[in-house]
Amino acid sequence: MGLFRIGFLDTVRVPNLQSNDRSTSSGPGGSVYSGGDQVSEYDRKDAGLYDSFSTGLEGDEAFYTEEAARVEGPVLELGCGTGRIMIPVAEAGVPIVGLDRAPAMLEVARRKVAGLPEETRQRIQIVEGDMRTFSLNRHFPLAIIPYRAFLHMMTAEDQRRALTQIHSHLTKRGRLVLNVFDPSIELIAAYMKPPRGTLNHLGSFTHPETGRRVLVSDTRRYDPLEQTLEEHRFFEEVDDEGRVIAKTTTPLYLRYVHRFEMQYLLELCGYEIEGLYGDFQRGPFKHGNEQVWVARRI
Repeated sequence: MGLFRIGFLDTVRVPNLQSNDRSTSSGPGGSVYSGGDQVSEYDRKDAGLYDSFSTGLEGDEAFYTEEAARVEGPVLELGCGTGRIMIPVAEAGVPIVGLDRAPAMLEVARRKVAGLPEETRQRIQIVEGDMRTFSLNRHFPLAIIPYRAFLHMMTAEDQRRALTQIHSHLTKRGRLVLNVFDPSIELIAAYMKPPRGTLNHLGSFTHPETGRRVLVSDTRRYDPLEQTLEEHRFFEEVDDEGRVIAKTTTPLYLRYVHRFEMQYLLELCGYEIEGLYGDFQRGPFKHGNEQVWVARRI
């Protein structure tokens, strides 16, 4: 298992690398959030590769599972992806509702959940919907937004709409826990250096179905005025001679938030700040660390 930088921000372990929200429960489930209008929803090939190149942040799975175990009643996950956090939460005995709007990613999650014991499957409900507009007609003691999914809110209005909608689904004094990266000066400077269109070679992983090597590269664009990052990821499947036999491309759009901007957004939308950590071990926040927020509905 190796490590390499992929995407803007993720150090990943590579294994030998309101719309009419649709819900399914008591069976195969999971979903992936794609929040902003620009965000890629991944086509079938990309969704099938997702778990191979995007394995999360160090300690995040244990952190969110522990947070879920602290509450009585179901947990709401926004951006539950292919079930990377959702499944461990359910395996820990906590009922969970996962919401996302990316059908191809939901399909991957449902296949994964289908292989779980019946008791675990019964704890999972899947909803295809939008973080900004979903309506479930129920309340939760805890909502979580893991793996920086909130950064797919591409405008200030989208950010407020999402936080307000989540607020309306929390019980009295219910909690919201989420993480986003902290945009350090070094990070911003690094993304201003490469000329637009420069191809960055990130590494490789083994295709989960064919066993062939997949080369990963990307191009990146940084807009300091809009606080946005744009990336295009390229996956090239190669044969034993190194010839490219298949290639897919996935765009990714993020809008980053600074520490006090995030605090103000939460307070503006009816939350009080209970804690801010700099990592998933609940260490103190420092500039350039992860922003791990714990907020409570007021």
